[in-house]
Amino acid sequence: MKMKKTVLILLVVSAIVGSSLQAASLEQRDDVKAFIQSMVEKHGFESTELLQLFKQVELREDIIELMTRPAEGKPWHEYRPIFVTKKRIQGGVKFWNENREILLRAEKEYGVPPEIITAIIGVETRYGGYIGKHRVIDALTTLGFDYPKRAKFFSSELEHFLLLMRDESKDPLIPVGSYAGAMGIPQFIPSSYRHYAVDFDGDGKRDLWENRADVIGSVASYFQRHGWQAGQPVVSQVKVEGDGYIALLKAGIKPKHNLKHFRENGVIISDKFSDELPAALLKYETKSEPEYWIGLQNFYTITRYNHSKRYAMAVYQLAMAIRDAHKNQKQVSR
Repeated sequence: MKMKKTVLILLVVSAIVGSSLQAASLEQRDDVKAFIQSMVEKHGFESTELLQLFKQVELREDIIELMTRPAEGKPWHEYRPIFVTKKRIQGGVKFWNENREILLRAEKEYGVPPEIITAIIGVETRYGGYIGKHRVIDALTTLGFDYPKRAKFFSSELEHFLLLMRDESKDPLIPVGSYAGAMGIPQFIPSSYRHYAVDFDGDGKRDLWENRADVIGSVASYFQRHGWQAGQPVVSQVKVEGDGYIALLKAGIKPKHNLKHFRENGVIISDKFSDELPAALLKYETKSEPEYWIGLQNFYTITRYNHSKRYAMAVYQLAMAIRDAHKNQKQVSR
């Protein structure tokens, strides 16, 4: 027994030492050196400052593990209950009431309704209640250099993050977020923060951590820039017959075929939509028979925030539940 305990202690100590050595030598890696040199040449950073910065960055194996088992991998009947809950609906109504004027102004300026903006924030961070626990620079460095599957994407996001921190005069070692490096109440990745965040209250800053006006305006801005169509439908539940619809399922989530083509291939649409509207056919797993839906342009826009069709449907259904609860609350108060 003593022998086993000794071996276990040695293994733990070895792991700790190995991790420390890995962190200490990060700035000596050739790929990190190349990245630093690129930041110096492209953006005028000081190499000594970046070397000192990377000495304080920690590579995180747990982040790699989290990337391999995201919630979006769950079937729909397990995924939906995570986000469409009574507590999150009530939280959405509260958020709407507290930020009513800002939400109305965002809708007027960008065309995105309050329930959609509210649901995004609810799904992402429970209305700002949980913005993540991982240092953003640790997450992006780990994924940019030790996650080959998406290294190019995350090293680019690390570049955007360092530029953002410089532009906003923030210490890059301080911000925390998701395991994928998403930040603030709306969980913008660094490139989205730089390109789509807005100063919605005119105070000269774009603060997505604490400023509700900037958060709401930035989500609405993001949606408008990604093709949101004001006043247009998002999804509709349909039925299917025959086997012609199978090819439509394989076409993906981007609207490619008009509804006339859908109807000609066994998709039964009860809503009175124009035959010319482009859409995508979506299938969702339930405990019994699958559900089929058509996703229109606005549904596709939601997937630009997160490319999962489960995510987009959760946002939509939470939004509808918040809208109904908000409406009922107003009627009761009369």
